[in-house]
Amino acid sequence: MRTPDEDELCYPHLGNSSCRRIVRSHSASVLFHIILSFISVLTVTLNLLVIISISHFKKLHTPTNFLLLSLAVSDFSVGFVWVFMIFLINGCWFLGPGWCVFYVALGFISTSASVGTVVLISVDRYVAVCDPMHYQTKVTNNRAQICIVLCWAGSALFHCLRLNNFIENPGEFDSCAGECAVYVLPVARIVNVVLSFIIPVTIIVILYVRVFMVAVSQAQAMRSHVTMVTLQSSQKVNRSELKAARALGVVVVVFLMCLTPFYFATLTTGLGVKNISSYIFVICLFYVNSLLNPVIYVFLYPWFRKCVKCVFSLQILKSGSSEANIL
Repeated sequence: MRTPDEDELCYPHLGNSSCRRIVRSHSASVLFHIILSFISVLTVTLNLLVIISISHFKKLHTPTNFLLLSLAVSDFSVGFVWVFMIFLINGCWFLGPGWCVFYVALGFISTSASVGTVVLISVDRYVAVCDPMHYQTKVTNNRAQICIVLCWAGSALFHCLRLNNFIENPGEFDSCAGECAVYVLPVARIVNVVLSFIIPVTIIVILYVRVFMVAVSQAQAMRSHVTMVTLQSSQKVNRSELKAARALGVVVVVFLMCLTPFYFATLTTGLGVKNISSYIFVICLFYVNSLLNPVIYVFLYPWFRKCVKCVFSLQILKSGSSEANIL
């Protein structure tokens, strides 16, 4: 028969070599499982709808939408990271060191690719708004796809190198049985913050400030009934491009709000927290961005709402449906 102390252990039969679980009431534990499961399912489902929509309908095969597709793939992957977080809800890891490596690597690579994709989206909008006459020649489907591949490959290579010791020696840094511990050298941690946050955010902010200035100039010109706006590029900006820039601007702002606390905490205090509650908060906020992105699309993109209707009504199974004008 187990003693109360043994009930607090992840592996009671291992005694003191086992990690201790986080003790919660049964109702609290069930509530946490339900919430995390709901977020995971919703994140996977909504991003899968984005992936299906852009992949299926040929009218949506544009450079901007390919970037949204890349963002959806990274967010879709994060949905599975939520699944692994459910296993850690009581502070015990039962899946073994191999799955621990997969969970950590998937989280880092997918979120890093997400950051890189948001940078590419900012560049895309900058060229579309600030240099509209050359947008079609500078930003093509092939170039967008190459940039996306390089973004994912770079993210995977960087984090595999950063987590090299952890990947080669899974479980080595666990202080007790039932832990999924990651050790990263302080230098590597700082480099990660610089490459995955400081530099990308600087680029994003600079580009969107420029886009915002052009948008303000365009709005002022329309109010004064001016048909041609004198900008640095000396060209009139297409209103649809401005509308797309504003919509994607919302994505960028939400992105910064969700990721900034995590990277700020990482830079100031290592893994960013002095207690488990703070750790859970910054991590959840970090990952919940992957749920918010497709929710934003629902409200800002009419074509996405049409695509969702086509998917649920099974119209995409009809012959020639990929040629439909969904815009």
